[in-house]
Amino acid sequence: MRNTRVTHYEDTPRDVVITGNDYPPHYVLPRHAHKRGQLLYAATGVVTVITDEGSWVVPPRRALWIPGGIAHEVRMSGAVSTRSAYVRAEASASLPIHCRVIGVSLLLHALLLEAVDLPAEYALDGRDGRVMALLLDEIAAMPALALNTPLPRDPRLARLCRALMAAPALEIDIDAMAHKVGISRRSFTRLFRQQTGMSFSAWRQQACLLAALTRLGGGESITQVAVDLGYSSASAFTAAFRRVLGAAPSRYLASDEHIARATTEA
Repeated sequence: MRNTRVTHYEDTPRDVVITGNDYPPHYVLPRHAHKRGQLLYAATGVVTVITDEGSWVVPPRRALWIPGGIAHEVRMSGAVSTRSAYVRAEASASLPIHCRVIGVSLLLHALLLEAVDLPAEYALDGRDGRVMALLLDEIAAMPALALNTPLPRDPRLARLCRALMAAPALEIDIDAMAHKVGISRRSFTRLFRQQTGMSFSAWRQQACLLAALTRLGGGESITQVAVDLGYSSASAFTAAFRRVLGAAPSRYLASDEHIARATTEA
C-alpha cells in the first residue's frame, strides 16, 4: 500500500501490514503512536525519530524498529522515501522491546519492496504469506546499529539534553552543564552515566555526529557541518565520524546507492 496512512489498517487480520510513503524535505510527522510495532525503513533520505527515551537517526538503507505504543515524532532530512512494516504484538515477540536502528540486508530490502504492493489481506497460505513470514525472520536477524542519543530520566538532565540535541557542539563544557543543572561536576558525571550508559563527552560527540548525519542528508557540505559543530577541520570531523560509525560520511550516506535508486524507480 503506497502513500497511505496505516491507521485504517491496524486492525487488519494479518500479522504484518506494509506501507510506502514519500515525503518532501523537512517534513515532520507530529508525535503519534501505533498499536502495532513499526519497522521504519529509510529507502532514501535521512529520518530522525524522537521519543521520550531519546533520538534515533536512520540513514539511507537502514531501518528503525519502534515497539507498539511508543509515542514518536518523525523528521525528514532531504526528500525521503520510506517503507514501513507494521507488526502485531503477537508476531513481534522476537523483536526488540526498545527502539533500535538496524542494518538492512539486500534480502530484507527486496522483501520490503515486494511486500508494499501486496494487498492488505494477502493470502496466508500462498506466496504472499511466505513473503511476509520471511520478512519477519529477516528483521529479527538484522544487526543493531549505534545510531541513537539516549535521554536521561532525570527531568533536569532531560531538559538540558534536549536543548543540546537541538544545537550540539563539541565545545559544550561539562562544568557549565553541571552548573545549569545545579549540581557538582562529580555528581553530574556520575548521574549522567547512570542514566544514559555513556559519559557526557561520549554523549556530546554522539549528538554531534548524529546531527551531522541529519544535516549531510539534507544536502549540507561536510566542511560547513564540521565547522558548525566545532571540529578543527573537515578531516578531523571525518576521522571522528569514521572512528565512531565505521565509514567516512560520504561513504556512509552513499552506501548501496544502487539500492536507493532501484527503490525510487520501483
